[in-house]
Amino acid sequence: MANKSKLAESLQKIKQLENKDEEINQKLSELMNLLEDSAIDSDNIKLLQTRINRELDERMSSKSLIKELQEVSEADIDKLEQLNQLEFLLINNHLDSKQKHKFTISEKIIRFIKIFIGFLFVTLGFAMIIMPAPPYFEMFTIFYFNPNDGVTLMDLISLIIVAVGIYIIVKSITKPSTHE
Repeated sequence: MANKSKLAESLQKIKQLENKDEEINQKLSELMNLLEDSAIDSDNIKLLQTRINRELDERMSSKSLIKELQEVSEADIDKLEQLNQLEFLLINNHLDSKQKHKFTISEKIIRFIKIFIGFLFVTLGFAMIIMPAPPYFEMFTIFYFNPNDGVTLMDLISLIIVAVGIYIIVKSITKPSTHE
């Protein structure tokens, strides 16, 4: 019974695609009729053409399509339904390898920046521990090793900064970025 309903939904989506194409063709023919009937000059034609081209370019935007594909592939749904949604997206949109290559390059750059920021955090944390700080900046000592030295609150804050840096590095290496 569930397979029949999924099949019916798939057929309905395909019919919607066909209807969508018919609607677009109908609107395009209406636009052509309006252009033939109107007295429009060349400047307005150029503006109209750039507007149409911009809208079409936005529709074919690779980043939004790739994000949609990632969301569907990471969704917690039935694999057959996931496959149907992926097929539906790929049928409706144009995707070529150049766009995917640009997307992966930007993703690698973002990952590199995250790793760099993580190393900066680790370096800053260790620098705060190693370098001497003025007494008024040390705040108070939590644990004394001897009467003159111990673990201060600033040392604990520095260790937290180091831990955050390590966390950023590990997360950016192990899990691919999704442009959050």
